[in-house]
Amino acid sequence: MLETLFKGIFDSELTSIISVPHFLLCIGVSLIIGIIIAASYMYKTRYTKSFVITLALLPAVVCVVIMMVNGNVGTGVAVAGAFSLVRFRSAPGTAKEIGTLFLAMGAGLISGMGYLGFSILFTLILCAVFILYGYLDFGQKKNNALYKTLNITIPEDLDYTDVFEEILSEYTRSYELVNVKTTNMGSLFRLTYDMILKDVGREKEMIDKLRCRNGNLEINISKQSSITTEL
Repeated sequence: MLETLFKGIFDSELTSIISVPHFLLCIGVSLIIGIIIAASYMYKTRYTKSFVITLALLPAVVCVVIMMVNGNVGTGVAVAGAFSLVRFRSAPGTAKEIGTLFLAMGAGLISGMGYLGFSILFTLILCAVFILYGYLDFGQKKNNALYKTLNITIPEDLDYTDVFEEILSEYTRSYELVNVKTTNMGSLFRLTYDMILKDVGREKEMIDKLRCRNGNLEINISKQSSITTEL
């Protein structure tokens, strides 16, 4: 009676029926995997509650979808197309977020195919490597405090091409003008430089010299941040 209740209306004699105990077992393992992945992501990462909950539930969702496909090639192609649309209907995320989502989807896919042992092993290995890279600061810039972004405002009659070249060459290892923007109805220019300082302790000395060149207009130095949408 229980098997009949969960039988699909389009099932035939050639279609294998998933038993309720197997269904619950796959869901349970997928939820455990989701918790492990979410906990690994939270290590040394700024996160939101909604994203962590999504990570915890995503393997179970993918698992159910794969179980429902159940060998149907046409349905499998349709599901793959549906998952590919999710990327374009969501807000851009960091490479770390996208990578974790693929990890959760991969674990859910393995569970949905019935390989519960492999899904757990896959999750444990990838999460261990995930945490290890975070602990070792793998890919982290050395001397991150030296990487700065300089925003400086100048009057419109000042040629910004090389006006600050002498000062920036003295206090930075390298610098690059990345943005020029007009402001205050076109009477001022706002320049943005990405630079690597030689010595953080001489930052104020550099600002004082820049103020003499830009007529004591606004100057802002901030920590250089990477673009969140870049992979």
